[in-house]
Amino acid sequence: MFLEHFKITSLAMAQIFILGALGFFLVKRKLLLAEGLDALSRLVIQVVFPALIFTQMLENFNFQLYPRWWIFPLVSFFITLLGLSVGWLLLKFAKIKTHKLQFLSLVSFQNSGYLPLAMVAAIFSGPQVKEIFIYIFLFLLGFDLVAWSLGVYLLNYKKAIKFRLGSIFSVPVITNLTTLVIIALNLNKFIPVSLLKPVQMVGNCTLPLAMLVVGGNIALVNLRHIDRRSIFYFLLGKMIILPFIGIWVVLKLGVPQLFGLLVVMQLAMPSATSLSVIIRHYKQEDGLISQGVFFSHLFGLLTIPLFLSLYLSQAVVK
Repeated sequence: MFLEHFKITSLAMAQIFILGALGFFLVKRKLLLAEGLDALSRLVIQVVFPALIFTQMLENFNFQLYPRWWIFPLVSFFITLLGLSVGWLLLKFAKIKTHKLQFLSLVSFQNSGYLPLAMVAAIFSGPQVKEIFIYIFLFLLGFDLVAWSLGVYLLNYKKAIKFRLGSIFSVPVITNLTTLVIIALNLNKFIPVSLLKPVQMVGNCTLPLAMLVVGGNIALVNLRHIDRRSIFYFLLGKMIILPFIGIWVVLKLGVPQLFGLLVVMQLAMPSATSLSVIIRHYKQEDGLISQGVFFSHLFGLLTIPLFLSLYLSQAVVK
């Protein structure tokens, strides 16, 4: 059973790797410049991904099917808190003295949207894909609020920055909240199919474009002067300890398989590429972030299929 799941998840990871490698190649060969990559990233975040959220939520979500929908953003808060706790303990244990807040950020904030969506699309089919897509969108409601508030604060701790409400209420978050309101008021029945269809076509471009952006961002990573000690303990915490804790907790609690998969998958994901974007945007010294993003994605080629297979081979379908 484990080997069967490992084969499936490894093939899914290989598909994602090919898309990411294409973005990496385009940037390295300067066929896609940093300015073009930033524009493509904004297009995905502000247009394409929200289109996917909007159409998928309208098609597959209702409050009768998901009466406890609020649990998903709440779980995202607990996962971030767990990451902060593990990161803090490793800082104390390893006696890491430099770039401590960057270390904490790398352990705490994962690639929570694009990579999980791509993994789910490659592994599952039919109703299961639609259901776990809804789980991920609801999870992102909480995660994005924390990542773009606490995450920005941690990476700019020594630099006074002006808080902007718009930074946490990003377009995907606003789209999610707006769609929930539309469904709650039963206004979705007034939206014509002729409008939904082109929006759906735009949203369907999300996964390939997102993985191109992820690969391109990794290509911009500066790997000079690698902090081997910090990277070792960061990978230990982020890519091994956290998913192990996740598997133990969800199996101990006996949660439904797909919900447990969401938790384990989020804890097994590499560090968020948006951390590099925040560092560049606020012109902070990139002492550890880019290295952590690069090595966690590289290490994840093995650890993500390993932990997902370990969970799926043990979980009971409910």
